[in-house]
Amino acid sequence: MNRHYLRWLQYFLLIGICFSSAAISQDSISGSSPSKRTTEFSWMSVNTWDKMHAEDTLVAQYDQVDLLFVGDSITAGWDWQIWQKNFAPLKAANFGIVGDHTGNTLWRLQHGAIGNIKPKLIVVLIGVNNFGHLNESPEQVAAGVGKVIQQLQLAWPNSKILLNGVFPFDQDAKSPNRNKVKELNKRISKLHIKNTIIFKDYGPLLLEKDGSISPDIMGDFLHPTAKGYQVWADAMTPDILELMK
Repeated sequence: MNRHYLRWLQYFLLIGICFSSAAISQDSISGSSPSKRTTEFSWMSVNTWDKMHAEDTLVAQYDQVDLLFVGDSITAGWDWQIWQKNFAPLKAANFGIVGDHTGNTLWRLQHGAIGNIKPKLIVVLIGVNNFGHLNESPEQVAAGVGKVIQQLQLAWPNSKILLNGVFPFDQDAKSPNRNKVKELNKRISKLHIKNTIIFKDYGPLLLEKDGSISPDIMGDFLHPTAKGYQVWADAMTPDILELMK
């Protein structure tokens, strides 16, 4: 069975878990420092995380990857048909793992996920779990995202990076979390460097006219549905194709 399909299937087994249920304080952990997953969540064991990282390490070691996706559950959960149509033909690999914050991603990159691949383009979406898992401020989350980008540049200095703004979450447009995301994206947008690091915020495309989130777009008001992924793919794919020229 295809590796990406297994990850896609596992993601949708996990997606029903509410984001807030994973909001476990880990005061001793910073999103700016590499940290291996050590918490046994009800929706993912440390052993499962280890296996997923090991899969990515093998891909990084032996596969040809021109397009690399790095991130958390939103990256991990790409709708299978959309992935196959838009990204698989571009020799894409998906290094998203459910529940990761920036520190987890840093650790993975420093422990095998770089390997021998030389991607032309790296698509990054990371940071939302820093809010829920680490209780970090937008400033702290932005610092963690910056560390991830720095690590990617050190690993692949010739690769372009498409840095996604963190998607809005919570159904109500007046939710305090919306302001946190706006402040975070304002900060990480400053990482933009012409022709090298390209910041794009596709999140507003997922909102209704009144700023709310429809359950048709995000079933749990955090993770996109297939319809939500289609909106994201329609907006991002042309940018990916242009950047990979």
